[in-house]
Amino acid sequence: MISYRTPEEIEKMRQAGRIVAGAIQEVWKALRPGVSTQELDLLIRDFVLDRGGKLLFYRYRGFPANSCLSINHEVVHGIPKRRRKLAEGDILSVDVGVKIRGYCGDAAWTFPVGEVSDEARRLLAVGHECLQRGIAASRVGQRISDVSRAIQSCAESSGYHVVKKFVGHGIGSQLHEDPQVPNYLEEKPLRHDPALREGMVLAIEPMVNIGTDDVEILDDGWTVVTKDRSLSAHFEHTVAVRGEGPDILTLLEGGAEVG
Repeated sequence: MISYRTPEEIEKMRQAGRIVAGAIQEVWKALRPGVSTQELDLLIRDFVLDRGGKLLFYRYRGFPANSCLSINHEVVHGIPKRRRKLAEGDILSVDVGVKIRGYCGDAAWTFPVGEVSDEARRLLAVGHECLQRGIAASRVGQRISDVSRAIQSCAESSGYHVVKKFVGHGIGSQLHEDPQVPNYLEEKPLRHDPALREGMVLAIEPMVNIGTDDVEILDDGWTVVTKDRSLSAHFEHTVAVRGEGPDILTLLEGGAEVG
């Protein structure tokens, strides 16, 4: 069942979203070759807890960390580790979820570590553009399939592929709510393709691969990687559908994106 949020509820979600964005921004400021993903995870933990937030990923279905930090060919759900250190030329996806005052925010961003290849730089630009296209399609009267189409066409027109085994989702008082938000159109029409109405809040999150869309899960039971080990980028915002247009809730104080 899809929930429709009041303006007051959306403002509570914006508070959660600002904490999410602030935590990701702290990672960006600390990002350098040689830093461990565990150091960055603890930075996120301290930032969120200092602001009264709850870390939504911690112990979620047994997940062992505060955030998901995924490197290079890791698509999503990378587990931060003390011995896992970033190197010059890596790309790092930072995924953070926060709950405060009963409402959630969820966002992800993929950053370059030092100087990266032209190929990686282009992937990041296209991944971000896919997110922006999906957000632009999130308007009253459109359908979930319009969001999916916008993301997929952006990725594929650049020669890339969207991951199909993981999708975006509704969000509100819980991290994962209806509806699902695929980043692609199925060959058959969607069985459930709801119209976008004022008050819907969506976590729009394209995952874009340089190689094929095929992925697999490592033996740790969490880390999703590209099957061909090609680079992958993940970008996500929490977005409210409003009469005046899409309202991004996971922005920094003052309205800027992270980075």
